[in-house]
Amino acid sequence: MSDPPLADQTFFFTIKTNYMKRRDLLKGLTVLPLAGGILSGESAAAANLPSLANTAAAAAKRDLFKELGVRTFINARATLTFMTGSLMQDEVLDAIKNSSRRYCMLDELQDKVGAKIAELCHAEAATVTSGAFSAIMLGTAGVLSGLDAKKAAMIPHLEGSGMKTEVILQKGHNIGYYQAMKNCGVTMVWVETREELERAINDKTAMMAFMNCNTNSGQIKHKEWLEVAKRHNIPTLIDIAADVPPIENFWKFNDMGFDLVCLSGGKAIRGPQSSGVLMGKKDLIAAARLSASPRGSTIGRGHKVNKEEILGLYVAIEKFIRTGEDEWNFWMKQIAHIENAVKNIKSVKTRVFVPELANATPNLEISWDPAVLPLTGKQVQERLSQGEPGIELNAGKNNISLVTFIMVPGEEKIVAARIKEELSKA
Repeated sequence: MSDPPLADQTFFFTIKTNYMKRRDLLKGLTVLPLAGGILSGESAAAANLPSLANTAAAAAKRDLFKELGVRTFINARATLTFMTGSLMQDEVLDAIKNSSRRYCMLDELQDKVGAKIAELCHAEAATVTSGAFSAIMLGTAGVLSGLDAKKAAMIPHLEGSGMKTEVILQKGHNIGYYQAMKNCGVTMVWVETREELERAINDKTAMMAFMNCNTNSGQIKHKEWLEVAKRHNIPTLIDIAADVPPIENFWKFNDMGFDLVCLSGGKAIRGPQSSGVLMGKKDLIAAARLSASPRGSTIGRGHKVNKEEILGLYVAIEKFIRTGEDEWNFWMKQIAHIENAVKNIKSVKTRVFVPELANATPNLEISWDPAVLPLTGKQVQERLSQGEPGIELNAGKNNISLVTFIMVPGEEKIVAARIKEELSKA
């Protein structure tokens, strides 16, 4: 066998030297007297435990936001990414903390957690991703490559690869998230009518995608979209990023017949913000994972998801399915508290509503007559945002609206008092 290159020789020499120095150091430590005895490696570690515990306790008490000068606030607005989504619950945090202290094989964990999520959601298979956008991209990659690892490594360079190159989407579903599909190198084909859809299908068509939050903006609805796709044997993907609740949406679109379903973990589910789920047909999930981390030569390497996020999201989904109805009732009580605090103010009217699509949680709208209360919604919004604590909510012309499901329990009382204060002094 020939000698390794000079760089490798230097590397191994450094390791060997460091190892010898460490070994000599440890040997020396074992003969140092401590309290009349010999200090073993184990007892040395034990001797440091109190100080380590004190350090950990001190660290836990640090308010890093305050230390860094980062403004925090009560979120009564939405699970928007730029506002850091939602807050994780204790069970999720426990899962993250406990899993952070041990190692495992990432693929094995994805296998086991994916099987559990798939069972809960009526899917053949599932995998945890780094958000819904990542799920869309990896799902697209899986459709393109199939189970061919060489093809997966070629994405997004599709020319001459033998892979199909077009994805069909309705013009009414033209929102920014289609970029996840374009990242895979495909060309988007935009259609409006059933007739245009039929004409758009050809031997280059890889997939037909559907953005659920824009259902009402497209002429072709779920059933018809699936009917056309299945007749032409074309895989379908649906993005339902923020469409839980209702609870049944965990499995509704799998049962409906979509081949791939993409879900965010950091919204009402309150899993880790940088988590999502790709679920659906077993062969397509397996294909998608060929492009996913920890594989290093694929488009999904940068879409890394760690063990803490995988287990945190699993616990969040499991808990939401188990307790979602009770949580809904609690959100309604929070809404009622705020509503009761302001409804007797002159000219104020309140309305509770649930959006039909996306973020379908209880919302409270508070409106007023500007002739009686000379305020704009924007003014109220700004005053609440600039207060202490800051409160973020939505503003209209002569109204504001808010949600409670992402608040810490008890914050609804602060929100109620502050809104009442601002409207009462107008």
